[in-house]
Amino acid sequence: MKKELRNILIGIIIILNLAAVRAFASDNLSSEIINDMYIQKRISDIGLKLLNANKIDKRMIFVYNSKYSKINAEPGLTRREIVLYDKSIQFASDDDEIAAFLAREISKTEESYTGIWRGLVSSVQIKCAPKKYQIFFDKRAVDYMVKAGYNPIALITFMNKSYPQKRFDKFSRTNLTSKRLANIYEYIYTKYPYFLKHNEYLESDSYQNFLLTSSENRKKLMEKIKAGSKKEINYE
Repeated sequence: MKKELRNILIGIIIILNLAAVRAFASDNLSSEIINDMYIQKRISDIGLKLLNANKIDKRMIFVYNSKYSKINAEPGLTRREIVLYDKSIQFASDDDEIAAFLAREISKTEESYTGIWRGLVSSVQIKCAPKKYQIFFDKRAVDYMVKAGYNPIALITFMNKSYPQKRFDKFSRTNLTSKRLANIYEYIYTKYPYFLKHNEYLESDSYQNFLLTSSENRKKLMEKIKAGSKKEINYE
């Protein structure tokens, strides 16, 4: 109920903001441009909040682009420019899910500043072998979200809606989405249990689908906790 009320309030705020923008927009400004301006402001505000709350002193900007391009698929690593395309934002139901996407990209982009040659080597390594870094970036994104006041479970619901599932990841450059989601869930379960005990996303279709499709992985986690083991789980 609390989640539904918050979504209604967010919807009202969006409508009021759009009305305010239209009131000040010139007659020759199209509704599409007005919408783009609003989305741009929204993601910039969320992105800067994440940076400031986590005291990340590395410059990066947040850009909304309605048209996806494969020409530069990793602008965060090359230009420190985090781009949110329509193909991603269409899956975001609220600010927490937008923050989930941005926090994940911030976590990755931050690494482009570390290491020799002003982070050039790190950026190349991440591009060439993303699988090695994905779980680390996912977990750090959870920390960034919590620190900025966002609900980290939104990272689960957003990824569950927007990331496809491959058959195998043994010879892939990326991890299975189910494996990443299981690791995120375990990280929240052990470090931020409050959000699961007071789960605002519990009734959402995306979270219910995650529970349905992750039953075996969550069973492994419960067995690990019951055994008091610290061994890393081989999620599937």
